[in-house]
Amino acid sequence: MVREHGRRVIESVRRAIHSDAPDRTTTQALPVIDDATVLRVIDLAMRVAEVMLSVGASAKEVVLAALRITQAYGLRNVHVDVTFNSITVSDHRHGGEWPVTIMRVVRSAVPDHAKLQQLQALVRAVEAGLDLDEARTRFREIRRTPFRYRPSVVILSQALLAVGVGAMFGASWSILLATLLAALGVALTQAGLARLQVPLFFSQIAGAFVLTALTVLTALLARLGIEPFVDVRPTIVVSSGIVLMLAGLAVVGAAQDAIDGFSLTAGGRILELTVQTLGVVLGILVGLELARALGVGMEPPSAPLPLGPLAAQFAGAVLVAIAVAVFNGAGLRIIVVSALLGVIAWAAFAAVSAAGLDQAPASFVGALVASVVGALLAHRLHVPSVAVTTAAILPLVPGAAVFRGLLGLVEAGGVTEHLLFATSSLITAGMVGIALAAGATLGLFIGSPLARTLGGFTAARRAVARPTAGGANVVLRVPTEH
Repeated sequence: MVREHGRRVIESVRRAIHSDAPDRTTTQALPVIDDATVLRVIDLAMRVAEVMLSVGASAKEVVLAALRITQAYGLRNVHVDVTFNSITVSDHRHGGEWPVTIMRVVRSAVPDHAKLQQLQALVRAVEAGLDLDEARTRFREIRRTPFRYRPSVVILSQALLAVGVGAMFGASWSILLATLLAALGVALTQAGLARLQVPLFFSQIAGAFVLTALTVLTALLARLGIEPFVDVRPTIVVSSGIVLMLAGLAVVGAAQDAIDGFSLTAGGRILELTVQTLGVVLGILVGLELARALGVGMEPPSAPLPLGPLAAQFAGAVLVAIAVAVFNGAGLRIIVVSALLGVIAWAAFAAVSAAGLDQAPASFVGALVASVVGALLAHRLHVPSVAVTTAAILPLVPGAAVFRGLLGLVEAGGVTEHLLFATSSLITAGMVGIALAAGATLGLFIGSPLARTLGGFTAARRAVARPTAGGANVVLRVPTEH
């Protein structure tokens, strides 16, 4: 009896340490799929991933979409490699044959959130059992879908975006009129250069120069006592234009790719973001220097630009969110969610600011709250989370701080106090930009798994070294309903 009890104890300890062969999970049988079908599946996954990346999706979302498509059609050993401008999809065939690999170059990156929403719906339909031929046909229809809005509507939405920023600073109707005219000048200039296929860097320089020139002209008319430009504040006009020109930059996507481990894609997006921002800076500096040479310089500000009444702030934030959503080609559902998140983001920012914190931490909290809520709503309403998050945090972009710093550097005239104030403004703008990217990315990182859990889906990430830089650091499991 004692000996039998001892054997049971030893056996229990052994089982707690070792796993027996019969208890191990058996290897899943691989489906037998002919090479022609494999090529068609991989081609569909790669093309969907290519379009998603080109219209604003993050690298992780692109990889997940490709893996969900290939897994739905029975391909279990697929590797997806995403870089800034290329996508590679490879299927390792049964271990004993050569892999089937296809690569495609992503040649453009223009946000189109309505198309992104349609592609996500296609991926869900594929997982629900959509036939391969039907999926390929539906994808071709989505790819050929033109941008939702006409160019005139896009230009008008850009102008209204700048007006919304001016309203947040409590601008009068004359200042809003000057802001509208300056924004229209910027939008028309950049639209014309885009038709000529001028690189965006030079388009940013031209737009910023036009913005500064129109603002200096407005200031000159105000000095001459010409109505209705007498009470126009140039800082509001230029600040609104800066937010307009930075509205299309993928700050959230770049930060998200960096945190998710897609280093090549993140590096490319961050470099592109930096170059385009430098274009805005150069255009404003050239305009300010030219105005100074002509004797039409502006006095450097001595204090940050104050915000307007709280009601005007919320109205401006809503207008900015709606304008950004339209500018990015969003449908009605995304526009409504963006407006709601704009209110939430600004409410969080205002609450933290009222508690006495600086602009950078307040912006971080505002972006974080809006991003978490946006991820939950996006999953519930089947809209892209990056679309609603981008529109929600745009009112927090520090356009005023950027202009204060640049104007202070140009007009300082060697005065130490002005130089210090200008440098401080630029540092503040940089900190706010980093805070916005960090808050929005952390919110998506928290909100996306929470949304999947609440919706009855499970997913897992595995932190292992990838065989190629920019590859898929994602393991996909079959969604299961609770």
